[in-house]
Amino acid sequence: MEQRGESGCWFLYYAYGSNLLRERLLLRNPSAALCALARLQDFKLEFGHHQGRTSSVWHGGTATIAQSPGDEVWGIVWKMNTCNLSSLDKQEGVEDGIYVPIEVNVHTQAGKVLTCRSYQMKDYVSGPPSPQYKKVICMGAKQNGLPTDYQEKLEAIETNNYAGPVPIMEEIEAAVKAEKINSA
Repeated sequence: MEQRGESGCWFLYYAYGSNLLRERLLLRNPSAALCALARLQDFKLEFGHHQGRTSSVWHGGTATIAQSPGDEVWGIVWKMNTCNLSSLDKQEGVEDGIYVPIEVNVHTQAGKVLTCRSYQMKDYVSGPPSPQYKKVICMGAKQNGLPTDYQEKLEAIETNNYAGPVPIMEEIEAAVKAEKINSA
């Protein structure tokens, strides 16, 4: 899966959750580059709590993908430097055994099939996301122009109505604001 190019070693990462939002991913992985929009066939998006425990970062269920014939999940393929692999694994909770890296084949809008690294939650109990987490996913879907019907599906996701503080959300919103100022 690792590729060699002129710029050293890189890999493709398929994001379908909070890392759809550029500012969220770039908080920890500043060198990631957007590669393509892509569809993962025969999977569906689910939200859950690893071993029944609520995410201390997001205060609700977090996204995962589950095999489901006939369904599809839309997401983003990021091209990332191999030196960012451990920080991505850490963000995804791999060392804590929350998510496991998996290899998926996704279809781009141009009809290409790309083999990417993605992540799947291990032994989870289904549970709704916090409104803040859902917002980040919806913002990312909109930012990257995922299909409108898929965006509507995301908007319709029920949340747990958590209203307390979510520090990472504040960090992301600050990054989004800074991005707007820089690109103005």
